[in-house]
Amino acid sequence: MAVSSAFGFNQMLSSKHHNNPSSSSPMVLGTRAFPTNNKTTGGLIRCELSSSSVSALQQLKKSAIDRYTKERSSIVVIGLSIHTAPLEMREKLAIPVAEWPQAISDSAAVELALTKLPPGSASSATMLVVGAGKMGKLVIKHLVAKGCTRMVVVNRSQERVAAIQEEFPSGVEIIYKPLDEMLACAGEANVIFTSTASETPLFLKEHVESFPLPADARLFVDISVPRNVGSCVAELDCARVCNVDDLKEVVAANKEDRARKAMEAQDIIIEESKKFEAWWDSLQTVPTIKKLRRKTDRIRADSVVKFMSKYGKDMDKKTKEAVEDLTRAMVNKILHGPMKHLRCDDTENRPLPETLENMEALNRMFELELELLEEKIRAKMDQK
Repeated sequence: MAVSSAFGFNQMLSSKHHNNPSSSSPMVLGTRAFPTNNKTTGGLIRCELSSSSVSALQQLKKSAIDRYTKERSSIVVIGLSIHTAPLEMREKLAIPVAEWPQAISDSAAVELALTKLPPGSASSATMLVVGAGKMGKLVIKHLVAKGCTRMVVVNRSQERVAAIQEEFPSGVEIIYKPLDEMLACAGEANVIFTSTASETPLFLKEHVESFPLPADARLFVDISVPRNVGSCVAELDCARVCNVDDLKEVVAANKEDRARKAMEAQDIIIEESKKFEAWWDSLQTVPTIKKLRRKTDRIRADSVVKFMSKYGKDMDKKTKEAVEDLTRAMVNKILHGPMKHLRCDDTENRPLPETLENMEALNRMFELELELLEEKIRAKMDQK
């Protein structure tokens, strides 16, 4: 198959002399020369590619590059970027399988770019995939991931389609149709994906005009280079055509949306991290809070016991409970201020060093370190 995906390559050529070819209707590639002679400055090279049967890469070698290489040895870098070169240019440089060995030897690298396809409702539309090669297989996987469980695949050989079917569970129905039934299948489909190595369009305006009119415009998603869907098809009201350049815009928009959501998520993470760090820092004051609470509660309980032993004989149960509740409320109000200054979370905009200073001050004022020692002594006595 031809390289049926957007691609980019860099070609390093070392040459001394070439004849100037003549060509009609040239296509121009802008490149920059880097001569080995320091006295010569680099310049813009005009490389002309004709539509003749001669290989595009061979024509590049035989082009007007010799303006810079007649008298001295030069290194010329020729580049084609998938990000800047239009589809019309890229499809003229697609390489048929028979020319792959020569292309590999001539070019430094060939990079295949896979394009993420957009959903249109995959679970309800009638799907047609034309071509079961590497890209076609990726399309099928994408459709299944989007909820499509039934699709028609047109391909030259049934074996490749059958092999793809084996990779999916029994609930996914992949129906094989031969290439000569492609137009009939397209007339019954809502969405048509094309990914073949054909060097001429498979769908032209007259083909699509002969199809039954769909309820909505029939969508052609053409991920082939050269294109499988003629540009004239886009002129029809009953058809929408997306090619690899259109899909790049979709991917760019999706990336922008993901980047924006990532920034929003980052703000949430930062906020939650601050809360967690504040909670973690506040754990340092927890022992002091517990010691202060135990000490004040013990003082309250001892005081209530003494009070009840002196005045509680004539009290009923409800009055005794009221005394307990009253003393607990008093202690809570007294502790509110100290506890507030021991808090280090998002409710109190207080730096950690200040909170730790407050903790040390409370330990000293309420003799909480001594309280801890007394608790250990009492615990040992209780064990004995």
